[in-house]
Amino acid sequence: MSKSIVPTFWNLLLGDRGEQEAARFLQRQGLKILHRGYRTDHGEIDLIALEENVVVFVEVKARRRGVPAEAVTPEKQRRITLAALHFLKKHGLLDQRSRFDVVAIVWPEDSSPPQIEHIRAAFEAVGRGQMFR
Repeated sequence: MSKSIVPTFWNLLLGDRGEQEAARFLQRQGLKILHRGYRTDHGEIDLIALEENVVVFVEVKARRRGVPAEAVTPEKQRRITLAALHFLKKHGLLDQRSRFDVVAIVWPEDSSPPQIEHIRAAFEAVGRGQMFR
């Protein structure tokens, strides 16, 4: 296995583990997970959930150290916005209230539980289709 593949493999594994942990965390907070890994030509949404009558589009960032939420750049926000618009159109939910959350997870080096931060309404819709309110 080449050295360039190894970090990618571990990043994917960490990301998948982070999404699973984020889904469990959100469910414990009362959100219902509707979809995981929603992909479009424009981008991907890690988790789509429902909280009361609000569709919640969730970006999950898992890291070993640092501030994971800083990785949700304006370009990433734009791609998530377009994917969210696609989801809402496809399911006839354009009139539904929605928001964009970030779940940031820091996995410690030892086997202790991760630190999880749920940032509600982390960003507004970016680019075309800014009707998510």
